Parts: sequence; structure tokens; C-alpha cells
Amino acid sequence: MTLPARSTAGEGGRGDAAVIAPPGLVNVANALTVLRLGLVPVFVILLAAGGDGWRIAAFVAFGVASLTDLLDGELARRRGLITDFGKIADPIADKALTGSALVTLSVLSELSWWVTSVILFRELAVTGLRFWVIRRGVIPASRGGKAKTLLQVIAIGLYILPGPSGVVRGVVMAAAVALTLVTGGDYAARAVRLHRAVPHGGPAARAGPPARAGPPARAGPPAHDRPPAHGEPPAHDEPSAHGGPPARAGPPARDRPPVHGEPPVHDEPSAHGAGQGSPPDARSREGRQ
Repeated sequence: MTLPARSTAGEGGRGDAAVIAPPGLVNVANALTVLRLGLVPVFVILLAAGGDGWRIAAFVAFGVASLTDLLDGELARRRGLITDFGKIADPIADKALTGSALVTLSVLSELSWWVTSVILFRELAVTGLRFWVIRRGVIPASRGGKAKTLLQVIAIGLYILPGPSGVVRGVVMAAAVALTLVTGGDYAARAVRLHRAVPHGGPAARAGPPARAGPPARAGPPAHDRPPAHGEPPAHDEPSAHGGPPARAGPPARDRPPVHGEPPVHDEPSAHGAGQGSPPDARSREGRQ
């Protein structure tokens, strides 16, 4: 199970996004689950051996196994040690411990078989529902479910220990059976709601694939660089400040031949009023003088 990325300070005070690696298969939570599975046959052998001493030893083994059920889930949540193996092995270990205790007590004729059948049917049904919705999410344990587990452990412990009266055992076990049925119905209803609400593959499957961006539109040539289309007036340059098209600069007047009927153009007059080149009559008069 991959946990969300968290921001860590990198070199130079920069925050770099670091993805936490998923927990390994070998961790404390999974070790406690495996220990609980290993204690199941030990507990059954001690309970079936008979005698008060063996019964007390069986009670200790059952108590230690039940304690690991409490610790492994708490450690997995607090330390981020939730793995796929733990999701599957933990409920199996729970049902194996509870079922072995109930079946052994019924075989020893100390517990009615109908009680064992009702509790086992509920536990197996809940386990099947858990696997039914495992790809859509995890149904958290309710307060009723935790109370049911605690009441079952107490009731089985009273049947294992030598000494408690049959009335006390019967009352506590009846309460455990009733709470087992109620919480089983509640779990089934929540599983159905989760299955309907979340599509296959989890919450991420709700969002569809992102829309693909099309190719960018190609910009055509400017209007003045392309030939005019049929029936389109030719494009001119930007209009001048007076609103009309700018006048294109032609050659200077003195560099072009005069138009028919136009007087010849001379140089600009100088600052003294005379041109840089005097007219022909002035040059002749200067020569005569």
C-alpha cells in the first residue's frame, strides 16, 4: 500500500516531494499476525488435553493470541505498516482463533453447536463481504464490531477457565451471539452501499481519462504577404494618422526628369537667399563685371 507523498526539506532549503516507499512484507504488525496463527494449534492442543492446569495454559495462550489481534492492527495504522498480506492474513487469523475455540468447546460438549454455527456463519459471511469490496475500499471497524470482538473473547475465556458457573457463561455468550448478529447485518449493509457507490477499481476510477489537447491552429500568412482571394480587395499597409493609406516615398524631385509642362526644379535656396548654384543670368552678369 503506497502512502501519500509528503514534502521534505532538500538541500538549500528547498522542499522536494518524496514518495514514501510501501512497507515491506516483514514488519512488526505482520509478525504479530503470524504469531497469532501459530498459537492456534497450540491453544487447541492445550484445551483438548483436559485438567485444570492445561485449561489455564490454554487460557493464557488464547489471551496472548487475542492481545496480538489488538496490537497488530493498531501498529499497522500508526506506523503505516498496512500491507496486502496483513489485509488478508489478519481476518483469517481472527476467524481461525475464534472458530477453533468454539469448535473445540462444542466437541468437548461444553458449548451448544447452534451457538458455534451462528457465530462461525456470521464471521465467514463478513470475511466474504470484505473480499467482495476490497477493490473498492476498506470498511472500518465500527464500535459495535469492536464490542462484539471483546464480548466474544470474554465469553470464550469464561468457557475455557475452570470455575465460572454455567449461568454466567450462558448469559455472556448469549449477549455475544446477539451482538454478533446485529453487527453482521450492519456490516452487510455497509458493504452493499460501498459496492454501489464506488466503481470497480476504487475512487480513482470515477474520473475519466484526461481529454487530449488537439494540435494548435496554424497561423496563416499576414494579409499583405498573401495574394488576395477572388473578389477580395488588395490589402494595404496600416493607414496613416489622417485616415488614408500612407504615401509611398518616391524619388526626390531633382533626381527625376520633369513631367511635361512642369518647370525644372533647382537646388534649395541657401540661408542668404541665393542658391548654392546661381541662375545662368546672374553668372553672366558676374563675369561681365
